[in-house]
Amino acid sequence: MITNIATVGVYVEDQARAKQFWLEKVGFEVVLEHRMGPDATWLEVAPPNAQSRLVIYPKSMRGGYDMPQISIVFECDNIEETYETLKANGVEFTQELKKLLGVRALSFLI
Repeated sequence: MITNIATVGVYVEDQARAKQFWLEKVGFEVVLEHRMGPDATWLEVAPPNAQSRLVIYPKSMRGGYDMPQISIVFECDNIEETYETLKANGVEFTQELKKLLGVRALSFLI
């Protein structure tokens, strides 16, 4: 089953300004940061020693969505078993289990 909330995506107008806010005002640390193209960086921030992280996305990555988009990543011990259990419990998945960025990923509706 699900063991942890890994990341929660937050979409911002200005990624550099948001980074400054979370680091300088809130006291978070950069957990992971790498370029994703000319106008975006994968940026994870979190309180010191936290398991869960915020992923700070530029709004330009939303791909034309008019509604706010929420991205939550859960960790689990066995993704295939978790997928089957959630499916049996009536969770509606938007797509079948797939590999995403080198890891197995699920996408479902609430």
